[in-house]
Amino acid sequence: MNVLITGGSRGIGRACVELFSGEGHSVTFFYRSNDACAEEVTHLTGARAIKCDISDAEQVKSAVAEIGDIDVLVNNAGISSFCFFDSISNDEWDSMLNTNLSGAFYVSREACKKMISRKSGRIINIGSMWGKVGASCEVHYSASKAGLRGMTLALAKELGPSGITVNCIEPGVIDTEMNAHLSSEDIAALCEQAPLGRIGRAEEVAQLALFLASDKASFITGQLIGIDGGYAI
Repeated sequence: MNVLITGGSRGIGRACVELFSGEGHSVTFFYRSNDACAEEVTHLTGARAIKCDISDAEQVKSAVAEIGDIDVLVNNAGISSFCFFDSISNDEWDSMLNTNLSGAFYVSREACKKMISRKSGRIINIGSMWGKVGASCEVHYSASKAGLRGMTLALAKELGPSGITVNCIEPGVIDTEMNAHLSSEDIAALCEQAPLGRIGRAEEVAQLALFLASDKASFITGQLIGIDGGYAI
């Protein structure tokens, strides 16, 4: 399969690049700015790296055109920040929504064109449990991930007749750089609230993405799948 993974230079995206590449798939990944990390991932996996800011629709259009056919799209790229609601600036709000929601829309719009003509394809969005339950002091992040839920459901209905499945994985707290700002006390408190009593690993999310991309998941679409240790039950 030809696989495109956004935000593939670190965290969950990197785990997806490593897993899909390791399974023998042809992988391209987008990254925004960290050339060193992208080069490291390429060296380790053989995946192709393309520098692309997915919040820029024109950059996305050009980058996707370089790839050719895409069988599987993993919309993983995203940003987060932690601050009080009344401290979120207009620019911070726009940046969050433009990357986490509009970016996924831009890449999906370009990638699905050939999927539709071929009558097959997989779109896997990486959301967040905070899009389901909301997170205090992360209103903009929660809103962007809630929007991704709605986009997943609508696209599943629209693209289903073209043989394309669309699903959303909603991780809980995962051991990645995005959560590096959390203190050990914060992590302990979150673990106490999760029935499984721990945080997740990026590799666990990647395994779910690989399953959804496989023929075993050919009848699964429009699903919002939590991988959060039971936190959001």
